[in-house]
Amino acid sequence: MRRAVSPLLILAIWQAASSSGLVSPQTLASPWRILVTMRGLIADGSLLHNLSVSLVRAGSGLAIAIVAGVVLALIAGLSRVGEDAIDGPMQMIRTLPALALVPLFILWFGIGETPKIALIALGALVPIYLNLFKGIRSVDPKLLEMGRTLGLSRAQTIRDIVLPGALPDLLVGLRFSVGISWLMLVVAEQVNANSGIGHMMMDAEDFLRTDIILVGLLIYAALGLISDQIVRTMERVFLAWRPQTVGLGRRG
Repeated sequence: MRRAVSPLLILAIWQAASSSGLVSPQTLASPWRILVTMRGLIADGSLLHNLSVSLVRAGSGLAIAIVAGVVLALIAGLSRVGEDAIDGPMQMIRTLPALALVPLFILWFGIGETPKIALIALGALVPIYLNLFKGIRSVDPKLLEMGRTLGLSRAQTIRDIVLPGALPDLLVGLRFSVGISWLMLVVAEQVNANSGIGHMMMDAEDFLRTDIILVGLLIYAALGLISDQIVRTMERVFLAWRPQTVGLGRRG
């Protein structure tokens, strides 16, 4: 409760400054104006339409990143040949500024949905790969030796030992990837988009509608918070066997 005092105080000062004319609406819309604008955008359906488009883009890019990241990490993590072939290029991609690839993606894929989803997928791919690769290489060698003693096949070893052992790192990578996918979405929707939250904000900029821009920022913040909470819930469910997770669950 005490942590809510300072945000509420900031909102009160912000509203008072806007109501008294100290802050122009073209510079920063008041909290009340933002709420009224959000209600209007919900009522006319434009907010829900743009939100659904953004969710499809972010979800598609993240799904591609998860599949590609898991496959690449398994290949690189389970064999030296795979590591030699994949890890070097992935480390190079990791250092590339994804935003600098926007002009190239537009040349390759045009201005439709493909470059936007590809940008999100590329940005979200790296954390999945890096964390799962680390997780696979950190699996206890004694467990692998036990698997060999029990006569497990390679597929059974991956399914029953490697993937469960690397799951905590995979979920850490997923958490980073979800955050990056929202960041990439913001950039992607401000480049030749005709729908989506980013497009709505760019349109609002042309008309000096700071209230709509702030509504878009609130939506992005809410999406980031909700998605992070979903990943935290997945951690509690899938890692319930870990003592650390049990302790966190009790504290939560």
